[in-house]
Amino acid sequence: MSFTLTFAKGTASQILRSRWIGASTPIMRTLQTSATSHMASTTETNTTTPTTSVSSDNTPAVKEPRNKTFEIYRWNPDKPTEKPILQKYTVDLNSCGPMVLDALIKIKNEQDSTLTFRRSCREGICGSCAMNIEGCNTLACISKVDKDTSKSLKIYPLPHMNIVKDLVPDLTHFYKQYKSIEPFLKQTNPPTNGKENLQSIEDRKKLDGLYECILCACCSTSCPSYWWNQEEYLGPAVLMQAYRWMIDSRDQFGPQRREKLQNKMSLYRCHTIMNCSKTCPKGLQPGAAIAKIKLMMAKE
Repeated sequence: MSFTLTFAKGTASQILRSRWIGASTPIMRTLQTSATSHMASTTETNTTTPTTSVSSDNTPAVKEPRNKTFEIYRWNPDKPTEKPILQKYTVDLNSCGPMVLDALIKIKNEQDSTLTFRRSCREGICGSCAMNIEGCNTLACISKVDKDTSKSLKIYPLPHMNIVKDLVPDLTHFYKQYKSIEPFLKQTNPPTNGKENLQSIEDRKKLDGLYECILCACCSTSCPSYWWNQEEYLGPAVLMQAYRWMIDSRDQFGPQRREKLQNKMSLYRCHTIMNCSKTCPKGLQPGAAIAKIKLMMAKE
């Protein structure tokens, strides 16, 4: 009896194995054919792409270096008697990311670890890497490197600010000004019983184009009025945030906020030069917000 069962089991396994092999053969042929066709199409694409040419011995050809010169502002606070300089660095764009911040990180990691700059999110959200690139205040993480290697790329810190080191500006005064406008919700009669502050869809839409400000200071440091009077003039970034709270339907201190601006310097040093709106890396309109504050104050 045991011999019969063993023989039956062996026969059944042989039958199943032969059936599986027979059924899988067309599938394997299909997979092999599909893989071969994909390999052929890849080779075809590579041969038509000039940057991935293949030599006669089937080894990838080495790309020609695309060396780009970066001229970067350098100043060391440990040597205060020495004047700032523009130091030159050469970067091969073939081995570098597309953004200016990528080049700065590559220079710091591979060439000069003393190069100092701020950076954090690398997505245009935090505002840390604000600097002057090719004469325009912007964010290094969203500013693309010009691929023209015949031209050098010049990088400076934000203009008309005290410098901590290299590309790092001192934003202490800027944040003190931001604090002075009390950028938070103020109410005399808050909701009772711990209920939330309700707001209509229409009132919420009024905040679009205002709350997105990341306080990078690109707009304020591009404003000539702020260059000349930054001790008293609040500047585009801070004034736009002041307007953001003035028009918030949940805030109950709008008149008091505007009363603080009733002097000749805090608000009215704006001469609508509009550099702020041109340079904002987020595409916001600080100049328009300032004009609306003036209109509200004129009507009161």
